[in-house]
Amino acid sequence: MGGSQVNQALVRLYYEVREGTSDPVATWAKLTANSQQYRAARGGRRVPLDDAVTAELVAAAMVHTAAEHGPERVAALATSPLARLVGELGGAVLTEHPCAPEQVLGTGFKGPGADDWARAAYVLLWGENNRLVRTPDTPWVIAGRYKGQKVVAIGPHPTRLSDETLVVRPGTDGALAMAMGHVLLKEFFLDRTPFAGHAMERTDLPSLVRLRERQDGYVPGGPAGGVCDRLSVYGGEAVEVLLPRFDDGPGVLRRGVPVLREGGELVTTVFDLLLAVYGVSRPGLPGVWPSGYADQVEPYTPGWQEACTGVAASRTLKVARELGVTAEKTGGRCLIVPGRLDTPHADTAYRAMLALLVLTGCGTGWAQAGGAGIPLVPYLCLHACGEDLSDVGALSWALADGLFARRTSRSVLLEAVGDGWPMAPPPRVLALPRPIYPLPPDVDLLVGPDDHCDLSPPDAGLVADAVAKLLGGATCAAPGGTGGGPGGGRMRLLVDHPWMYEYGEALPTYRPPGLGVSLKPTQLVR
Repeated sequence: MGGSQVNQALVRLYYEVREGTSDPVATWAKLTANSQQYRAARGGRRVPLDDAVTAELVAAAMVHTAAEHGPERVAALATSPLARLVGELGGAVLTEHPCAPEQVLGTGFKGPGADDWARAAYVLLWGENNRLVRTPDTPWVIAGRYKGQKVVAIGPHPTRLSDETLVVRPGTDGALAMAMGHVLLKEFFLDRTPFAGHAMERTDLPSLVRLRERQDGYVPGGPAGGVCDRLSVYGGEAVEVLLPRFDDGPGVLRRGVPVLREGGELVTTVFDLLLAVYGVSRPGLPGVWPSGYADQVEPYTPGWQEACTGVAASRTLKVARELGVTAEKTGGRCLIVPGRLDTPHADTAYRAMLALLVLTGCGTGWAQAGGAGIPLVPYLCLHACGEDLSDVGALSWALADGLFARRTSRSVLLEAVGDGWPMAPPPRVLALPRPIYPLPPDVDLLVGPDDHCDLSPPDAGLVADAVAKLLGGATCAAPGGTGGGPGGGRMRLLVDHPWMYEYGEALPTYRPPGLGVSLKPTQLVR
C-alpha cells in the first residue's frame, strides 16, 4: 500500500468491474457508463491505495476520456503536478491568472524564448515579484545587460536589477500604462507613423466597429465584420461616443470619433476608438479632450497619471518615448516582464500594458512564465467567491445594461459554471492543486487534495508511464495552438464579449484600487 488516498466507493466499484476485464481503459469505460449509479456511490471517505494502481486508474480515465470525448475534456490547473502530462495529451491546462494575454495575443501564445531575453534592447520589469534578485529569469536579464540592454523596473519597491526604477503606488500600474499609451499614440501614430505597417497587418486596429445609439450619444456595439483599408476614417462625418470612466466613480467620457455609414449603420475603426479612449485629440472632433500632456483632469495624460501613481509626468514621457524609439530602431526587440498585481482588476492593468507592445510592434515581448508552449485556458477557481454578498453590479459602468444588478458573485459564478464558461467544454477529468468550492459539475474523476475529490494527486511520473503503457508506448504530442504571435492571427485591442461591455472594458481602461469583489467574470471566457 502506498500514500495515495482514493475514494472508498470508487475503489470498490473499480475492482468490481476490473474482475471481468484486464484492460484498465475498458474498466473505466464500463465504470462510468452507468453514470447515475457511479455518481451516487461517490463522496465517501478516502482510503489508502497502492500508488501503481492509483496511477493506473488516473491514466485509464485520461486515455478513455480523450478517446471518447476528446482530449480537451481532460483538464488540469497549471500548478497541478499533472499539468504537463495533461498538456502533452492535448488537454486543457487551466490558469487562474488574468486572461488578458490570451485575449489580446491569442490562445497558445508562447512568449519569448531564452535567446529573446538576451537579444532584447529594452526591458520593463513590471510588477511586485520582479524586484526579487533570484528569480528563474534573472540570468537572462543579466546576460542582456552585457549587450547594452536597458532595464526599467516598475512597481511599489525599487530593485537592484534595473537601470531605472519607477516606484508606483500599489494598484495604479494601469494608470501609468494608459498614460504611456497616450504618448505612443500621439507621437508614433499621429505626429509620425513608424508603426503604421505593423498596425495594418498584425493588429485589429483597422477593423470596423459598429456604433449603437445610447441616450444622447453612441457606444461601441461590437465588430462590424470588415477591415478598413486604412487605420482611421478621419476627415468626414463624426459623432460623439460615450466611454467608461472609473477613476472618478462610475462616470462617462464624451469623445468624438470619425464614422462611415455602411448599410444604415455607423461604423468606425478600432484605432479611432482607441484614440478616443486614450484622449488623443484631433481637430474637428466633438467631445471633451485633454488640453495636453500636462492636463490633470482629463484621463489618460501623463499629468493625470501623476496624481494616481506618484510618478512624475516627465518620467512617464521619457519611458514611453524610449520604448517607442527603441522598438522602432530594433524592429520590436522590447520586453515587458509582468509581475504580480494583486488587485481585483489586475487583468485590466495587464491589457493596458499589453497595448504598449501591440502598438510598438513587439508582439512576442510579453514574457509571461509558465505553460512551456502549452495553451493556457482561463479559469477562475470557484472557492474565491465564497459567500460574498457584494453587489457585482456595482462593478459595472454607468451605461451598462444591468445584467449583474443586485447579483452576488456566487450566483454569477454558478451561472457561469452551468453555462460551461470557465472552460470550454467543461472537463470530465480534472486535476486541481488545492480544494475548490463549489465543485464543477459532471466531472467523472476529480484529482485533488480535498476530501471531496475522488483521489489525491498521484506521482506524475507513474501516471505518465501508465499512460504510455496504455497507449502502446506512443509518445504524447503537444498541441499546436494558434497564437497571436508571428505565425497567428491579428493581435486584438478590442476584445468583444457581452460581459466586457457590461464592465466597460471592451477597450483598455483604468480601474483604481479599492473595495470590490475579487473576481472578474471576463476571466471566465476563452
